[in-house]
Amino acid sequence: MADITMQFVIVDGHSVIHAWEELRQLHGTGPRRYLAREALLKRLRLYQDVTGTRVVVVFDGVGTKVTDERETAGIQIFYADSGRTADSVIERLVAKYADTFAIRVATADQMERDTVESFGAVWVSPDELRYEVERAEADLGRRLKP
Repeated sequence: MADITMQFVIVDGHSVIHAWEELRQLHGTGPRRYLAREALLKRLRLYQDVTGTRVVVVFDGVGTKVTDERETAGIQIFYADSGRTADSVIERLVAKYADTFAIRVATADQMERDTVESFGAVWVSPDELRYEVERAEADLGRRLKP
């Protein structure tokens, strides 16, 4: 049975970047594509800090193995290796942990949605994720106002 006290959102990084207009524009700037990734990660760090929901972001990669970056008290970032897609890493995480934790997956990929739901995760669209992130940003703004 899933531990609903520990909630995770797994984000298909490139899927969300391509779904959010301002990030898609940043991503299209050639050698400065990393700016889109950094902008997404910055917003998701704030979201995690405000909501307490643990954030895991998965990007397609080009290396020889899947890499995992864990920020101290921050979000967890995976880069798929050149032989796998972000989708396959997300599926593996959901298959392994959906029975233990409450997991939501943010992606625009319909096939990925069907797969993660079959493993017991809840799908959220990039637009729903954007709404939740904006709500967290507004909540923080209200808390900081004198």
